[in-house]
Parts: sequence; C-alpha cells; structure tokens
Amino acid sequence: MYSHFYFIVYTCILNMTVEEVLFELKKHSNPEFITKLAYFKGDSKTALGVKIPIVRAIAKSIKKDHELALKLWQTEIHEARILATMIADEKQIDEELFDTWVADFQSWDLCDQACFNVLEKVSFVNKKIYECATAKEEFVKRTAFTLIAGLAIHNKKLKDDDFISYLSLIENHADDNRNFVKKAVNWALRQIGKRNKQLTKEALKTAYQIAQQETKSAKWIAKDAIRELESKKVNDFIEKHRI
Repeated sequence: MYSHFYFIVYTCILNMTVEEVLFELKKHSNPEFITKLAYFKGDSKTALGVKIPIVRAIAKSIKKDHELALKLWQTEIHEARILATMIADEKQIDEELFDTWVADFQSWDLCDQACFNVLEKVSFVNKKIYECATAKEEFVKRTAFTLIAGLAIHNKKLKDDDFISYLSLIENHADDNRNFVKKAVNWALRQIGKRNKQLTKEALKTAYQIAQQETKSAKWIAKDAIRELESKKVNDFIEKHRI
C-alpha cells in the first residue's frame, strides 16, 4: 500500500507551488487525526490532520527546496510547517531564520520535527542550544534540549566531551516543572547516556545529582533516567550499538 502511495506522490508533485502542496496535503486530511493531535497536546488549531508518514513522503518527492520551505512556513498550517522543515536547506538557515522559526513553535511535535529534520544540522547549533535553554517560552526552551537529544541520536562525529559539557546545562534546568520542558530535559539526559559506556556513567552521575534537587520535575527526571540507564535493555543496546 505505502509503496504505491510513494510512487503516486513522486510522480505527481515534483516542482510544486505552495498551492499545490496545500492541495496535496488537504487530500489526505483526516479529522480523526486532528482530534488525536489535540489529545496529545499537538497544534490542532492549525492542523489539517495529515499523518507524518504522508507528509514525509511528499517531502521526499520534493527533496530540497528552501524557497518553497519559507513560503510553506508562512502559511502557518501545521503540516505545511512540518513539511517545510523537511525540505529546508540547513546551509541557508541563518540565525535570524532559526530564531523566527523557533519563536513560532506552539506544539511539541513541530518543535521536535524541526529540530530533528533541520535545526540540529546548522553550523551554529551549539550556540543556539545555550541561548534557547535560558528562554522563558516553553517551546523555545524545549528546543534546546530536543536539539541535544537529536545530536546524541544522530551525530556520530561529536566526541564524548561535547556531550559532557551539556550535562551541567541539563542539571541546571532540571527544576523547570513545565511538562514539555522537563520531558525534553529528561530525553536529552537519557540519549546522552545511551551513546556509550563512558557517557552512561557520566549521565548517571548527573542523574543522581539531579535527584538531590527539591522540585518535582527534578525528582521525576532523575528517577526516569536512572531507571532506563541502569536497565539491562539499555546496557545490552550500548554494547551492540555503542558510538
């Protein structure tokens, strides 16, 4: 079924305009998925209800088209913005555009898709991690720790010291009780710890330090990270996939 769909997308939407992209997205709109998105605190107000695999298939057929990405973002439509992050060229994203897009985040899924699809690839990502970590806005702050998690998962070239330097940032912001911040802080800590044995040790050390803090968020972050990083499943994974 999906291979047929990908073929249809590939042959029909090369060199699309914004209007054509929106038409294609709307063809796959599902009101039930909008309800599901709202349930999980996604950006349902501007959503068409298109599932991510379909958005990704459309993006795959378009490939890189930075100008189209900029225009899609301006539509303010949820799936159009996610698609924009899939076709944007990281080499053409400057700090101003980075800040503009991040300031527009109103949901965890757009934040995470943007970070993983393109923002973690920009040359100044380290600078933005530290800037976003001190932001007052919930999803801007989430961006910092989602970027760390993304780098830990995807970037095979970074050294252990690069991630160890992020652990103090994680510890310092573990007291933020906002749901989408604390979950991202926890995510970043766990993903660092899953890169290799040395980082598991360092991440666990940080987790036990966080556990000494008084806030509910810190207690939860520490407990969850310790549970996962000390599990046999994770240790077996590290042995098999260590970086």
